[in-house]
Amino acid sequence: MKISWGEFKDRALTLTLFLPALVLVGYFVYFSIAWNIVVSLSDWKGLVPSYHIVGFSQYLKLFNDSVFLTSLKNNLILMALFVPGSLILGLFLAILLDQKVRFEGTLRAIYLLPFTLSFVITGYLWRWMYNPTIGVINTILDSLGLGFLKSGWITDPNIALYCVVLALIWQFAGYTMLIFLAGIRSVPESHIMAAQVDGASGFTLYRRIIIPQIKFSFFTAFVILMVFALKAFDFIYILTSGGPGYATEILPLTMYKESFAMTHFAYGSAIASLLFFLVMMIVVPYLFRTYWRKTK
Repeated sequence: MKISWGEFKDRALTLTLFLPALVLVGYFVYFSIAWNIVVSLSDWKGLVPSYHIVGFSQYLKLFNDSVFLTSLKNNLILMALFVPGSLILGLFLAILLDQKVRFEGTLRAIYLLPFTLSFVITGYLWRWMYNPTIGVINTILDSLGLGFLKSGWITDPNIALYCVVLALIWQFAGYTMLIFLAGIRSVPESHIMAAQVDGASGFTLYRRIIIPQIKFSFFTAFVILMVFALKAFDFIYILTSGGPGYATEILPLTMYKESFAMTHFAYGSAIASLLFFLVMMIVVPYLFRTYWRKTK
């Protein structure tokens, strides 16, 4: 099949425009992932590179490491609390805004504001709020005569992780609200009117008609929140640095400390590779579901 000169020029121009991006993505994403996996199979320890392949010994060490197991447990707790909490609060806010309230645009901006802030900024903000001596939370409790409710918050190993979860839900609730609100507004008006004619209203209308039709919005928000819960680093690093002790240590923090604080690069790469595969276990079904939905 012959290609005309015009088609050849168009394809060449397209390739020329996309080639730099493809090269950069190929090097900084795919090559880096492959290189990290190779390092995780080596015995690289210290500042001098070593690519002597020792197989899966670094991965086997993970499950005999109490710090890694604590980090994994904390990650699972974070996912189990943060994801449902953000979904429920986001859906609640979306339903409230769908009631044709006044100043909807202003309220939507207020709810979304926390997510627009840098995780570093919000980490410092919550660290100040949780401060047991000068923090705003304990100060307010004192002024209300509720001093008996004062706590060490992020300095208390028994509740530090739950304080992190609360702060993360505050930051992400507005974002999930936006996803749900877009889904609610995409429900055909004819479906809603037909349900109202049949007597459905209020919570029943949402439970039986609207919420079942925004399953893809739930799926999208769920995947995004799960991925963040797995790879959260900057927010927790600023807020607690994994402390007190290992109470808020999660896998990305352990990977960072092993790699760059203790120069156990092969071991840190093994943790990073495990994180990558965990993220892929969440993202790949989402991509498949999205593709299948579009081609169905």
